[in-house]
Amino acid sequence: MLCTVRKITGSAAILSALILANCASAQQYSIPTSVETAAPDGSVSDPTGASPANTYRKITSHDLAVRGEKITYDAIVGETVLSDMNGRPTGRIFSFSYIRTDVQQPDRPVLFIFNGGPGSSSLWIHMGAIGPKRVVLDAEVNPSNVPPFGIQDNPYSVLDVADLVFIDPVGTGFSLAEEGVDPKTFWGVDEDADSVAQFIELWLTEHGRWNSPKYVMGESYGSKRASVLPRALMGSPIYNGVMRGITLDGIILLGTTLESNRYVAELSEQEQAAKLARDLPGLVLTAAYHGLGNMAELSPADIYQQSTEFAQNAYQAALLKHAEGTLPPDERDAILRRLAGMTGLAAEQIGNDIHIDEREFAKTLLQGKNLEVGMYDSRYTLPLDGSGGDPVADDPAMGRYVPGFVAAFNQMLHEDLEVDMTRPYIAIHWKDLLPSWNWERRGVAPGQSFAVDLKWSMRRNPALRLFVASGYYDLVTTPTEARAQLDAADLPMDRVIFEDYPSGHMLYLGGTAEKFSNDLRHFLQPDPKR
Repeated sequence: MLCTVRKITGSAAILSALILANCASAQQYSIPTSVETAAPDGSVSDPTGASPANTYRKITSHDLAVRGEKITYDAIVGETVLSDMNGRPTGRIFSFSYIRTDVQQPDRPVLFIFNGGPGSSSLWIHMGAIGPKRVVLDAEVNPSNVPPFGIQDNPYSVLDVADLVFIDPVGTGFSLAEEGVDPKTFWGVDEDADSVAQFIELWLTEHGRWNSPKYVMGESYGSKRASVLPRALMGSPIYNGVMRGITLDGIILLGTTLESNRYVAELSEQEQAAKLARDLPGLVLTAAYHGLGNMAELSPADIYQQSTEFAQNAYQAALLKHAEGTLPPDERDAILRRLAGMTGLAAEQIGNDIHIDEREFAKTLLQGKNLEVGMYDSRYTLPLDGSGGDPVADDPAMGRYVPGFVAAFNQMLHEDLEVDMTRPYIAIHWKDLLPSWNWERRGVAPGQSFAVDLKWSMRRNPALRLFVASGYYDLVTTPTEARAQLDAADLPMDRVIFEDYPSGHMLYLGGTAEKFSNDLRHFLQPDPKR
C-alpha cells in the first residue's frame, strides 16, 4: 500500500514539509501521524516534537524480488536535524532508509552506508551495489557515458536480510548546514564522524531500533569514517564529550584506505620500499587483464598471490638496496627482467630505479594502441591522446561510469521515490570542502593509521567483526595496501574477513555484484558461535 502524503506549500518555498497520514506502517516505525497546521510561510510545527519544523519527509511503499523471494519495503526519504548540546539546530543530514515490511523480526540487522571523498554522497553504493534499485549501463566494462541510461530492480540487494540506511554527510547530496552555521563545523575527521554518529543515534530512536544488530559500511574515505565511528558512537569525555553507548556488530570496508596523511617522503627508506612494492600486484593484474605479461593465462587470484609474494620479498629488498645505493648491477638487471616479464613493459620503460609509477603505467601500458587505462578501474580505457589531465573527468573509469550513476539516481529520485526538492543533489562536493577539511584528530598520535582506531574498537568490543572487500583492478586503494595497514595495526585477525574481486575501486561493477552481495549477506547473518 502506498502511504498517503499531503504536500504543504507556502510563499517561501515550493515544498516545506510532507506529512504522513493513513500509513499502515507508521506506528511500526514511530513516525508521527498527527496532522500539522501550516504557518503562512509554509513551515510546519509538529505537536509531538518528533519532527523539527521545515523538515522534508517522504514515504513510499514498494516490492522487490531477491533470490527468488518477493519482499515488500518502505522507502523513507528525508532530513534529520542535528543539534548542538543546547538543542540548537546545526545541520541536516538527508538519508534514504529502506525497511522491509512483510516480516516482523525484532533482531533484524540495520546497515548504515556511506561513500567517501571526503565530500561524496552515498549514491555510488546506493545504485551500484545493495540498494533496491540498480543502474543499468550498456556494458559492464567501458560503457557509453551518454544517455539513455537504465535503472532496474536490484536482484543483488541485501534488503532481504537487513534494513538499509544510506547517509549523505553534511555538504553532500541534499544535506547541508543550518542557515547561519558555518559548514566547516562538519568538515573534518572528528567533526564528520560525530555528526554521522549523532544521525545514527537519532535514527535508532526515531525507528525504535536500539536493540537491532548494527553494521556500518564505508567506501574509500568512508573506510576511514567507518573506522572512527565506533569511537564517536560509544562516546568519550576526552573525544566528543557525550556518552552515546552505541556499539556495532560489524564494519564493512570497501576500497579501503586507512593510512594517515603522512607523505611518502616522511617515511623511512624501509617503509618507502615496502609501500612502493605494494603497488606492483595491481600493475601485474592490469597487464594480464589486457593480455600482456607472462601471467595472462592465470586466474586473477593466482596472479595476485604470485605477484604479491615477489613484491614482498625480492622486489621490496631490491627497492631498499636501490634507495641505500647498494643494489648490485646484476641484481638490478635480474629484477628488471622479472618486472618486464610480469608487466609487459620493456626494461627501459621501467628504468634503473626499478620502480613503476602507477599513473605513468596507466599511460604507458597500452600506448601502442593509443589507450590509457583507468586508475579507479584499470579494465577501463580511453584514448591516450586528447586528455585534459583531470583526475576524474579524464580518468577512463570515472569518466565512463559517473554519468550513468548520476542520471539513474536522479531518475530514481523522481520516478520511484517521488522526491521533490528544489535544490540539486550534490554527488560529490569538492569546492570549499576539501581545502577546509580538518585532518587534526583528538586523542590520536600524529601520523597514526586509522587501522589503529579499528584495533581500539575491536578491543573494546570483543564481538565486533570486520569485512574488508577490495578490487584487484583498483590502482588507487589496493588490496595489498589494505592488508598492510591492518597487519601493521595487529588487529585480531580471527575476526577479520578479506575478500578480493576481479573489479576496481567500485568492486561491485563488471560482473562481481552477485558475488559481493552473497559475501555481504553471509557477513550480516547472525553467527551461531556467538
